Amino acid sequence: MRDYDAIVIGGGHAGIEACLALSREGFSTLLITQSLDAIGRMSCNPSIGGLAKGNLVREIDALGGEMGHLADKAMIQMRMLNKRRGPAVQAPRAQEDKFTYSRIAKETLESEEKLSLFMDTVVDFITENGTVAGVVTERGWRISAKAVVLTTGTFMDGRIFIGEYDAPCGRLSESAAIGLGDSLRRLGFHTGRMKTGTPARVRKSTLDFDEMEIQDGDTPMLPFSFETDCIDRTSIPCYVTYTNEETHRIIRENISRSPLYGGKIVGKGPRYCPSIEDKVVRFPDRERHQIFVEPEGIGTEEMYLNGLSSSLPEDVQHAFIHSIPGLRHAEIMRPAYAVEYDYLNPLDLYPSLESKILSNLFIAGQTNGTSGYEEAAAQGLIAGINAAERLKGEKPFILSRTESYIGVLIDDLVTKGTKEPYRMFTSRAEYRLSLRHDTADQRLTRKGYEVGLAGKDRLDRLERKSEEIRRVKEILQHTRIGAKSAYDTLKEPEKDIHELKISSLASYPEEVLREAELDIRYSGYIDRQERELEKARKAENMEIPSDFDYDSVDGISAEAREKLKAVRPVSIGQAGRISGIRVSDTAVLAVAVRSVKRG
Repeated sequence: MRDYDAIVIGGGHAGIEACLALSREGFSTLLITQSLDAIGRMSCNPSIGGLAKGNLVREIDALGGEMGHLADKAMIQMRMLNKRRGPAVQAPRAQEDKFTYSRIAKETLESEEKLSLFMDTVVDFITENGTVAGVVTERGWRISAKAVVLTTGTFMDGRIFIGEYDAPCGRLSESAAIGLGDSLRRLGFHTGRMKTGTPARVRKSTLDFDEMEIQDGDTPMLPFSFETDCIDRTSIPCYVTYTNEETHRIIRENISRSPLYGGKIVGKGPRYCPSIEDKVVRFPDRERHQIFVEPEGIGTEEMYLNGLSSSLPEDVQHAFIHSIPGLRHAEIMRPAYAVEYDYLNPLDLYPSLESKILSNLFIAGQTNGTSGYEEAAAQGLIAGINAAERLKGEKPFILSRTESYIGVLIDDLVTKGTKEPYRMFTSRAEYRLSLRHDTADQRLTRKGYEVGLAGKDRLDRLERKSEEIRRVKEILQHTRIGAKSAYDTLKEPEKDIHELKISSLASYPEEVLREAELDIRYSGYIDRQERELEKARKAENMEIPSDFDYDSVDGISAEAREKLKAVRPVSIGQAGRISGIRVSDTAVLAVAVRSVKRG
């Protein structure tokens, strides 16, 4: 088999973005995956986006990534979450036809000229002088490459659990990747075990929808991609039901049969997406838990029971599902199960997502201890961009937490690490008012253009939109509403730009009017935050040399010194975010770094 510039391991959401970034930047790239039929598969919930996650998807799109396009093409319902709250915590979430999503993802990869797809399992790396030089596969292929991106998801030494049953799988009936974990540990990587899970799927025609609450989507559907003008298709409803005391009784009486409580599962599970048995045990006073019944696609009868993730035996699953209104006659098509898998300690990564242990190896997705398609895709895109930058001999492409949710995600991982599946929340972003989902193109498209992923047409589109927003604001400043300008009137929270009935605004797109309105309404807060951002940028811009000698710095604690040596932060800003590092430590460190640079 011929050699490649880059190899991407794994065809999930991280792998898709990584291999597209590399191939679209002109590098010959090989995607190696265990199953070509599983590319872009939605292993768990049939949705894209959500609180903070929707921001990630729009940022991926703004940079020139693919997830937004795929989501728009497969969307069957969209809702803007938190519409009654401020814009900083609003985000789009879409139900997807998961089978269409996966098919389009595979077609997209197959259409890339510089990208090849190959079905096999990677079990080891070829290394030369501390640098990755290729991979070894299960069937004995030795394939060389100058850069490798690892995105194994839940498959590295994965094992699924359903009650007393367990098997080496990354997903139900899909074999785990065995051997790679041992190879990584032999090379000095630090691994751990994590756990996630998925609920049962039930047959739509056996459900009693009259016993549930209907949940319609928003119309029109808001696209994720800034390149999609509109989505013109029928919205498919979801439904809501609730567990009850009988459900909880069945679970409590069978809790000893759960592998989670019986000790078979040792991996840490997601705190913010617990299994139903976890909810019943941890919240004994709760009379009911909400369940969302969601379609998996248009061409299937399968419905997803969001909120009923479980690893209990199948007979127990049947019993508690049939105790829930609307599900009393449900035919279970696929059982719920838990999956435990190996992950790599993200503290062993640079902010570029390159490994500190093996040069030219980039790691992304659930392999780094995260949860969610969106978190995985964001990392995959950055890992792919940085593998390409390394091949070009350029500096790493790093987004700061002041300018993007992607920057928050990666900075949290490589600075603080994680002991449980990491999930993105708006509360993790200190500057979330400046990181609204609708401004992702304003913040990131030019950066995407500079690295070669966002085309000139996208940049032109952004500039036209920016000019329209500027003109709208100018019209508002020169239009009087009583004693005030329309611009100042919009600063009042109860005012809406459409209520002003300014005829000269009628020709502007809704997204332009909405963005201008939000910019005006929150201008005072944004200006105040911008002053804070400037201080943060100064700390981020003070780089720490990669070979900096922390042992030579007097005046910092021994604990701080050990943590700094372990993380090896790239800037004073990152150093200050390491858990346990005091303000006094960063102040002393800053003086020492300036001294080294002057000397």
